[in-house]
Amino acid sequence: MPTNLPDVVLWSIPAFVLLTVLEMALHHFHPDEDAAGYEAKDAATSITMGLGSLVFDLMWKVPIVALYTAVYELTPLRVPVLWWTVPLMLLAQDFFYYWSHRGHHVIRILWACHVVHHSSEKFNLSTALRQPWTSLTSWPFYLPLIACGVHPAALAFCSSANLVYQFWVHTERIDKLPRPFEYVLNTPSHHRVHHASQGGYLDRNFGGILIVWDRWFGSYAEETVRPVYGLTKNIHTYNPLRVATHEYAAIARDVRAAGGWGERAGRIFRGPGWRPAETRTAPAPAPAPVVAPAPEGTA
Repeated sequence: MPTNLPDVVLWSIPAFVLLTVLEMALHHFHPDEDAAGYEAKDAATSITMGLGSLVFDLMWKVPIVALYTAVYELTPLRVPVLWWTVPLMLLAQDFFYYWSHRGHHVIRILWACHVVHHSSEKFNLSTALRQPWTSLTSWPFYLPLIACGVHPAALAFCSSANLVYQFWVHTERIDKLPRPFEYVLNTPSHHRVHHASQGGYLDRNFGGILIVWDRWFGSYAEETVRPVYGLTKNIHTYNPLRVATHEYAAIARDVRAAGGWGERAGRIFRGPGWRPAETRTAPAPAPAPVVAPAPEGTA
């Protein structure tokens, strides 16, 4: 059982703070007119969401760890934690992270969790800290790793390392990297596309550490025009509670107004923009009645 794996997120918090303050200072003293930059209330909301996620994640981990431990004890397979197996586990975790991330964009009840991270109209290192408070939704995607004998603590380490890697890609201060890096790794350029709200950029570049998954599975888009960040319908609030729950509230309203069980299921499990067929296309206007001309000589 691995007991000496560090909590890389906690160890990285001082670096997160230092780099965020540095980027804020660069924005203040050397502003980039083409960048979304910082806004004090927005950054404060992102930091609040990040601190809240640390608290809520501790609560969600209790049932998840219990379930993972039960599956791990039932499987006869075991993956030892060795110097050469850890990179393989990181690779496998990044693969399943891609599918988890993609699923959180195309299934609305999962999007209700992940939308928190996309709710800022800014894109900077503080945006990386804007994390959801309902992260209970990711655990099913990693069950195959546990069933293959990866210890829950090893999975937690790999997930933390993936999260720490993604911190630095939330910036407009780094332009495109040399082509070999851009081809293999998730970079700030790739992640700017992911956070954009333009139609051609929507639901693209889901990779965590590697971008090759997007290239192989058809979800890659290159940064060609300046991204516009945020949601297709922005929520215009700095209230952390509303940021954390607004999409769940929208789902509840849509379910209450739904016309049947099929529509209710669609409002929960289809894509975030899904609408029933009859509301997606307006009916054609009824043709005007044909009126025969009045006979001559009548008024």
